[in-house]
Amino acid sequence: MYIAIAGNIGSGKTTLTNMLAKHYGWKKYLEPVDDNPYIDDYYKDISRWALNLEVYFLKQRFKNLLEIEKSKETIIQDRTIFEGVYVFATNNKNMGNMDERDYDTYMGLFDSMMKVIKMPELMVYLRASVPHLVKNIQKRGRDYEQQMPIDYLQGIGMDEIQRHETDLTEYAMKRMREIEGMRFFGEADHKDAVVSFLVGDIHHLDMGTLLDRLGIAVRTGHHCAEPLMIRLGIQGTVRASFGLYNTREEVDTLVEGIKRVSRMF
Repeated sequence: MYIAIAGNIGSGKTTLTNMLAKHYGWKKYLEPVDDNPYIDDYYKDISRWALNLEVYFLKQRFKNLLEIEKSKETIIQDRTIFEGVYVFATNNKNMGNMDERDYDTYMGLFDSMMKVIKMPELMVYLRASVPHLVKNIQKRGRDYEQQMPIDYLQGIGMDEIQRHETDLTEYAMKRMREIEGMRFFGEADHKDAVVSFLVGDIHHLDMGTLLDRLGIAVRTGHHCAEPLMIRLGIQGTVRASFGLYNTREEVDTLVEGIKRVSRMF
């Protein structure tokens, strides 16, 4: 089993990873921060060293994932490749520390890596306020972190993750509307990254089972909301959810899978 601990700088990821690894005897992978040769220069001049730092982390995390892929042990990892890409690197781009050309090159490397890496089976996100993060950063006393701008911490927090999940959800619903007979259950503005749906008269369990055979993971059933299903006059729905580690390419795979299943009925 592959478990990942996610969260902002100073949120307690390493502490939790060490505690769980010790208690359960799991093999741990800690974030390779101190080994990054660009880390000191990065916090002195972020825009100059952003690409160098992010590419180094990308390389190290990819190396770890190749090892995790081969391991038969239960693995717990402090920080994932997905946060590095969709939170930290994206935040550097949004703050103007990486230009479009550098970011596209970086994302091209990541997209190639995605074809061979294993997804976490469980991801735990540690949410913390910026004052709490600053307190922890000061407490642990890493010299290079003491120069970190507050707006950098704010930029890589929950808002950036939510932005990514919202983008995926909106993109998914736009693509799924292409499918004949598509019915959504829950289309509120600012909804969570979950899409519940049915297609025509296809039973939700049939859709879920056939998608599973295509390697696409969704949930089916009444989702602990049976009174709501009765009120809606249905037995259940298919539910697709999106997180930090998902991509638009995976949304496209989901849509093509639904279309393929629909053609069977």
